[in-house]
Amino acid sequence: MAALPLLAVTACGYGSESDDGAPKAPAAAEGKKLSADSVNIGYFPNLTHATALVGIQEGLIQKELGGTVVKPATFNAGPSEIEALNAGSIDIGFIGPSPSVNGYAKSGGESLRIVSGSASGGVKLVVNPDKVKSVADLKGKKIATPQLGNTQDVAFLNWTAEQGWKVDAQSGKGDVSVVRTDNKVTPDAYKSGSIDGAWVPEPTASKLVAEGAKVLLDESTLWPDGKFVITNVIVSQKFLAEHPDVVEAVLKGTVATNRWINADPDRAKASANAALKELTGKELPADVIDPAWDSIAVTNDPLAATLDAQAQHAVKAGLLDKPDLAGIYDLTLLNKVLKAAGEPAADDAGLGVK
Repeated sequence: MAALPLLAVTACGYGSESDDGAPKAPAAAEGKKLSADSVNIGYFPNLTHATALVGIQEGLIQKELGGTVVKPATFNAGPSEIEALNAGSIDIGFIGPSPSVNGYAKSGGESLRIVSGSASGGVKLVVNPDKVKSVADLKGKKIATPQLGNTQDVAFLNWTAEQGWKVDAQSGKGDVSVVRTDNKVTPDAYKSGSIDGAWVPEPTASKLVAEGAKVLLDESTLWPDGKFVITNVIVSQKFLAEHPDVVEAVLKGTVATNRWINADPDRAKASANAALKELTGKELPADVIDPAWDSIAVTNDPLAATLDAQAQHAVKAGLLDKPDLAGIYDLTLLNKVLKAAGEPAADDAGLGVK
């Protein structure tokens, strides 16, 4: 089977329900302007981008930038965010592993660097309990993933292969039928009976559970220490070279935000939900946001070894030509910030800039 072009692995598949409006930029905090007048930061209006939601909502990122103004921009999918980064419309972005790998590989290693982690976890296999009571019952069933070749699609295909089942990656046909379905419509597809379950990120998984689905598997149980990257912080190499002080300030803000989130999770959850309401016009109900929030962990660690593993899973499935990921990470500024904060250094799994 011929490998799909790299473009097939761009969508994050996080299930955001954003409109196309940009968020309001907060007023600049008092302080000295850094080497750039402003910094354009892209992210999804989704819980897996909690660091961005809370950090911008609470002004924690702006505080570290002083007189340099944060200009936020929201995106619905990975491809448009990578395009914006490449075009210079945004400078820094919160984005998933598949589009990070894709963007880096397509540019020959010249477009972006991953400079920090942001979130781990938040992906589940949820099923109709009347039709699926065990893993064995999945054979012959229709399971949704967000998009061909996206992060969750690759994970599900890899998992089915480990069960010894055969599924054609491109068509989705085989021992289990993989139905590529936009996360926004997956709950309706479940209610109509056109799918029997889904391998999806939060909050889509919890939305399905609220409709009567049951969690059959949490993807975190498949990874060492229960951790795997779901969101990275990336920066354009041009902006990193020209404005390292701005990138460092943003990372100070993300580290401070993650500390703030972990210190008061309930307050942070409310802040994230308030940001979602502003961005999408509606907040998540308690029976969705509570379990979704609990399954996602914010982290400064990019969990580099898991990104490499995810890329190899895509190669094995025939959805990605083997990429050269050497140099995809530059954790120099992150580790400087972490050291100053008295926190342990992050590891790039041998994929850092030499």
